[in-house]
Amino acid sequence: VEKAAGPAPTLVIDKPLRSGQQVYAKGGDLVVLAVVSHGAEVIADGSIHIYAPLRGKAIAGARGDTSARIYTQSLEAELLAVAGIYRTAENPLPADVAGKPAQVYLQGEKLLMLPLAL
Repeated sequence: VEKAAGPAPTLVIDKPLRSGQQVYAKGGDLVVLAVVSHGAEVIADGSIHIYAPLRGKAIAGARGDTSARIYTQSLEAELLAVAGIYRTAENPLPADVAGKPAQVYLQGEKLLMLPLAL
């Protein structure tokens, strides 16, 4: 009897990610306990949780998971993407989430950004 493979374990990063660094949580969620600097990239097939400022790029649902979300304590991202729908820094972040705790998720084909009440 073969067992079905369970979900991949959550990848936890506890050091700052610097420009040029990339982390990929294949098959699961990613938790980052330090800053994601400009030029750094965090990618997950599931959701991304960042308990520090997000200044680089965050790509959740990399394999098409439309229920994936991005959570951060300070939204300052260069690029946000969920399941292939993305937003770059060329479009300024809404004032209610810029530099603040926020979540990013898909509603239909649109990325929504909402403040987090912490």
